[in-house]
Amino acid sequence: MTKNKNIHFEVSERKILLRIVDLIMVFIGVYALSYCFDFEYIEVSVENSVALMLLGAYVTLFGTIFEIYDLQKASRIETTFKNTVLTASTVVLFYLLTPILSPVLPNERMQIAYLYLAIIVSILLWRFVYIHLIESPRFYKRVLIVGEISNIDSLVKALNTSDPNYKIVGFINSEESSNESVVFKGLPEFEAKDFLNTINKERISEILVASSNTEAIMAEVYHDLISLLERGFKIRDYTQVYEELLHKVPIQFVGKDFYKYFPFSRNNENKLYIFIQRAFDIVFAIIGLAIGILLLPFILVGNLIGNRGPLFYTQERVGKNSQLFNILKLRSMVVNAEANGVKWAQKNDSRITAFGMFLRRSRLDEIPQFYNVLKGEMSIIGPRPERPFFVNELSRAIPFYETRHIINPGLTGWAQVSTRYGSSVDDSLTKLQYDLFYIKHRSVFLDLNIFIKTLSTILYYRGQ
Repeated sequence: MTKNKNIHFEVSERKILLRIVDLIMVFIGVYALSYCFDFEYIEVSVENSVALMLLGAYVTLFGTIFEIYDLQKASRIETTFKNTVLTASTVVLFYLLTPILSPVLPNERMQIAYLYLAIIVSILLWRFVYIHLIESPRFYKRVLIVGEISNIDSLVKALNTSDPNYKIVGFINSEESSNESVVFKGLPEFEAKDFLNTINKERISEILVASSNTEAIMAEVYHDLISLLERGFKIRDYTQVYEELLHKVPIQFVGKDFYKYFPFSRNNENKLYIFIQRAFDIVFAIIGLAIGILLLPFILVGNLIGNRGPLFYTQERVGKNSQLFNILKLRSMVVNAEANGVKWAQKNDSRITAFGMFLRRSRLDEIPQFYNVLKGEMSIIGPRPERPFFVNELSRAIPFYETRHIINPGLTGWAQVSTRYGSSVDDSLTKLQYDLFYIKHRSVFLDLNIFIKTLSTILYYRGQ
């Protein structure tokens, strides 16, 4: 058997490719304006290196905020077009607002419009090529799952929504004693005795081992896996791939060897990281409270018209090490919303007022929590603090739920920018998976990623 020669791009490789070629195309677009037209606003030259670097930085930053590097969205031309226009509009606006670093405004103001169109056209030309070439089946990663029937169904459902280029071709049941005959919709089962032939015939580029008990893998399959490994074939564990593609910890697959899944980030004990995070918290809490004070007159008027009642409210939440504290928020529900008892907030909850919905969607209701951040009860970034009633309920239903309390809760977090509002035990399980991923991998880079995604959430009015 020869090693599969199909070309495919990893998730990280495609994201880097998108960013690098976007920048190259933008600079080519600017150069084309200077070469083909009487364009003098910005030229591609050493003298303009600062202005060009600023343009590139804006394209990367606002492209991230407006999600042109989200692989799911980047695979659809209509979404790519919308997000590219938003990115170019913001890039040009901020470029004009930084006159010290960007070039002097041209006498002919139409040249600004030319730059705007050049950014849009150059990025879209490349993205059209990307969608029809890199996103085509010839570059798909073709994956074969080898594992237990009990693991395969939930794994396939999760991975099929993660990456448009990650194609699960089929599976092989690795259990010796299993008599189960299970058919997954659109996912064929291959015979264990034809393992190596299937690799060649189906042009498989990666094997995913989905077995929680390696002792249960039949000897024939185990021997073939060893043979493939010795030939340099890519074989990975399903928990590793799950975490890499979905960016959450697969606690539904965790058993008695749970300690293998939680080698929590060394940054949890890194004094420098903790100092940087606390400094970041204080600076942004002061900025946030200052913005809140400026917006307070408008919020007061909105509350008077559409909320009718107290502007603020406090509520007990569970913080670091399960310590209780009172969170401060702008009221978004009717007065005495829980007169009939505590219950989950639902989508289109009738208890939320008209102005309260605006506060939630825009995330303005969270502004008073900057006060909790200043007090050290919360951080800007971390798992969202939950109420004691729900913590007690969820701790009984979900394993490892209390683990999310080993760090300070946050005003925003990985779960908040990665999934929808939790209104059930299943939703809370999904949120916990994201929270544990953050605790496990927290870093300055991940914090910055969350901060940028939070800006996207606010700009796209996705708060709930």
